Amino acid sequence: MYLMSGGQKSRVSFAMITWERPHILMLDEPTNHLDYDAINALIMGLNEYKGGLVIVSHDEYFLNALCDRLYLVDNGECLPFKGDLNDYRIMVTKKLGY
Repeated sequence: MYLMSGGQKSRVSFAMITWERPHILMLDEPTNHLDYDAINALIMGLNEYKGGLVIVSHDEYFLNALCDRLYLVDNGECLPFKGDLNDYRIMVTKKLGY
């Protein structure tokens, strides 16, 4: 795999983790090293996935296309966030004093 690009390595990793049909996929920054077409293909595939998804990402386009729930991890707690990504952005900017 040392000859593969970052995007190719990501594709192989996705293939390996979904091979045995897991119930939950935990994805940490899955769009890193992927181009626009690959991101859209990943979105389409994950939208068809029947299990649960836990996604950590800074890619708002990706998150908006997939996520129906958001959770806030803060001070050692993980709680449901009542709002969308825009509400989260507003909360963070107020907290930072912008």
